[in-house]
Amino acid sequence: MRSEKEMMDLIIDTATNDERIRAVIMSGSRANPNARKDIFQDYDIVYIVRDIDSFISDHRWVDRFGERIMMQMPEDKILPPALNDGRFVYLMKFKDGNRLDLTLIPVEKMGAIYKPDSLSVLLLDKDGIIGSLPPSNDSDYHIQRPSEKAFVDTCNEFWWICMDIGKGLRRKELPYIMFLYEQINRKVLLRMMEWYVGVKTGFSVSAGKFGKYFQDYLEKDEWDAFVATYTNADFKNIWQSLFKMCELFRYFAVHVADHLDFEYPYNDDQNVMGYLRHIKDLPADSD
Repeated sequence: MRSEKEMMDLIIDTATNDERIRAVIMSGSRANPNARKDIFQDYDIVYIVRDIDSFISDHRWVDRFGERIMMQMPEDKILPPALNDGRFVYLMKFKDGNRLDLTLIPVEKMGAIYKPDSLSVLLLDKDGIIGSLPPSNDSDYHIQRPSEKAFVDTCNEFWWICMDIGKGLRRKELPYIMFLYEQINRKVLLRMMEWYVGVKTGFSVSAGKFGKYFQDYLEKDEWDAFVATYTNADFKNIWQSLFKMCELFRYFAVHVADHLDFEYPYNDDQNVMGYLRHIKDLPADSD
């Protein structure tokens, strides 16, 4: 695997020697002083460029970065749909294990479509178009204190979707169940868990993408309870995990509500739990 120095030299030398590239900014975990360092960290790089069409009319120019396992160009895709805002992105995974996520931003559109966030390090600025950037930090990614409306809506969404999961379990509709369980209610649970971590830390930290740092901020029993919400394709186990997810959501939500002086919807909670227990125990031939 090429070293960080070799990769950074390649990235900066490419920009230095190409008059079309006017500035280079690094973002992401390699710009985050609080991020754990490992060999799987991406290189998240932005090139501010002139004449972007000369780059994207012939993609072979990125071959200079190394032999690839695979490349993805989101702005060249139909599904998922491209942003079509003027930028162009190359996501490249190389055979030596490195990954480079390279975004081209046209100079003339920079003000409209790109603003460096707090995790940004200026590597090159030929024309002074970026100006000075403050020391890189993850403050833009800290968990944000929710409004009471956001809290109430999140509780409402969770308990509503639980009823649909229960319906799917009675019908034994596995794809429907697992989509709602993992793609919908899992995200709602993670949002509440973020707020819980925010309350514990004074909203001064980031839980990481998809909550990857949750374990750092949860007690062992809380983490173990969270792990127990993951399930397999057995309907009996899904029922058990659903009830565990409900218990955990309640635990985190009540804590958030108590500390932020919000009102937790105990009535919805009790009604939905009663409904779930009822339909779970219905005879298979119940009409």
